[in-house]
Formats: sequence, structure tokens, C-alpha cells
Amino acid sequence: MMVEMRQQSQVTIPKAIVKNLGINVGDKFEVIERDGGVFLCPVVEYPEAKIAEIKQIIAEHKKHPSVIYDSVEEMFKDMGIEIGDENK
Repeated sequence: MMVEMRQQSQVTIPKAIVKNLGINVGDKFEVIERDGGVFLCPVVEYPEAKIAEIKQIIAEHKKHPSVIYDSVEEMFKDMGIEIGDENK
């Protein structure tokens, strides 16, 4: 798909890509220049309080490693942290 650079260095991401990736207004991206190309990598920001909570859980787990998680999603669910598509 072809896009055009507009004023203030703006480029529109084609609707099909937005839909396929589940991109929403307000989502953030890291912009990377590599090998003559520009890449947009979605990023997720977590509130500092949640990061502190995760660090505490990890510290406790190191003291008593009794729980083994098969995925990050499973661990977050156990911590009461909802992840995923907020639009469902």
C-alpha cells in the first residue's frame, strides 16, 4: 500500500492495517529508522503503580517460587491485571 507524506510529517496508516492490528486512537508507537526504512512498533505503557505491584510480586515469588505460569497473560490474570482488547 502506498501512502503520502503530508504537512507536519504526517502519514495515514491504511484502514485495513489499522483494523488488522487493532490500532485505536491514542495508541502509542516507537518510531525506528533502520536500513533506510521507517518502522512503527506499538508500545504499551503501564501505570507506575502497576509496575511497582508487578515488581513486588516478582520479589515475593523469588522468596517462595511455588507458582509457575505458562504465560504472561496467566500471571497478569492472577494479579488482577486485565490485558487485551479494551473494545471487546
